[in-house]
Amino acid sequence: MFSKILRWLFAVIAFAIISAGGWLYVAPPPISRIAAGFTAKILCSNVFLGHRNPDEVLAQDVQSVGNPVLKLISYSVDEKAATVSAGLLGFFGRQTAVYRPGLGCTLAPDGDVAAVKAIDIPAASPVLDGNAPWPQGDTVSNAQSTKVANILDDSSLTGPGFRAAVVVKNGQIVAEHYAKGFSKETPHISYSVAKTINAALLGTLIKNGKLSPEDKGLFDSWKNDERSQIRIADLMSMSSGLDYNEETGDLNTRNQMLFLKSDMAGFIASFPLVHPIGQVFNYSTGTSVLLSRIWQNAIGDPAAALEWPRKVLFEPLAMHSSVLETDESGTFAGGSYVYASARDYARFGQFLLQDGVWNGNRILPEGFVSWMHEPSEASKRYGRGQVWVKGPDGGVADDENPDKGYDLPADTFWLLGFMGQSVTVIPSQALVIVRLGLTPDSVRYKPQAMVQAIMKSL
Repeated sequence: MFSKILRWLFAVIAFAIISAGGWLYVAPPPISRIAAGFTAKILCSNVFLGHRNPDEVLAQDVQSVGNPVLKLISYSVDEKAATVSAGLLGFFGRQTAVYRPGLGCTLAPDGDVAAVKAIDIPAASPVLDGNAPWPQGDTVSNAQSTKVANILDDSSLTGPGFRAAVVVKNGQIVAEHYAKGFSKETPHISYSVAKTINAALLGTLIKNGKLSPEDKGLFDSWKNDERSQIRIADLMSMSSGLDYNEETGDLNTRNQMLFLKSDMAGFIASFPLVHPIGQVFNYSTGTSVLLSRIWQNAIGDPAAALEWPRKVLFEPLAMHSSVLETDESGTFAGGSYVYASARDYARFGQFLLQDGVWNGNRILPEGFVSWMHEPSEASKRYGRGQVWVKGPDGGVADDENPDKGYDLPADTFWLLGFMGQSVTVIPSQALVIVRLGLTPDSVRYKPQAMVQAIMKSL
């Protein structure tokens, strides 16, 4: 009798396990798909762009984010197909990211890998000239600043998870420092530093008259309702009024967009208004994706739009390591996904310091960069054009003045990204400071002390 009960119990347990497994396979919960998508995407970019060991990337770049679900994700790399797939326990909620030269890696949330591979651009130009002086080449003067080098070697200033730093004074690199396993060639993820690069790309379309900050009626689906009054300027200053949630939980709008949607811009453009246009600041990676779609539409030719970042920005600025990645539909993920070396981020910071002029050629409209870092009407901390006018708050979200207590010039502005990416631009000091790493928000790191120390040492 007891053995029959035991067999019955085992049968029930086996049925429950099989049923749960079948449910997870057929209808995986969104959180498992987001975790799988994040893992596949980050691994793909770092393996195929950065030539890093996938196990190290899994531990250092994926699982370090801290979500316990990420510990249950397994992956596989197909070098021949240039893909990375990942899923919960290797199977459930499985997602695949695809690498293409010149466009980096793209996730295929609907599983249509062929659609991703169909979007392509011609091969990239030759690599950076190692004999030419920086910034057009890769040769840096030996006259480095020992004082700045000592600051960059101080972990209390560079912070936990530090990976790379470059300091540019008067247009020349005066010091740089790299953590073990990283070098001047390593491409680093931008996270939200990409927003400012994307804004500059939009600025090139303003310069040639194809766009204006005052443009309205930006999407066909908006033209018959209140959203028709949203301007490019409102999107740039994160005050569109659209219903968007970047802050709450792992299922927030940003994560759904990045890891569950094939057409990111279409997803965000479908949202209704919940605030008066131009009056309420709401930080939104989705807004930056909408800006990507707007400037790509302004070019008209989809193939030409895909080549635009390289043609008008990366190659002129000698940012030859830089790649801006797309979603499955071909829209650039302009809020999150640039991969570039620390020196390339420094080049871009120097470009902004020079008001969008490079080698005597004006690439952005005169005064456009100054307009970008004017404080917006909706925020004391954010500018008009996808830059911060105050530094990071160290994880204290209600800190209205995170630069208080630091002696930073009034014209300082910041390009900031998730987990501690920062590019600090101080025009009055002719100073650009890049700091890259993967630093959890929980440690409340603020780079202002490092920036202040470097500025005073120079």
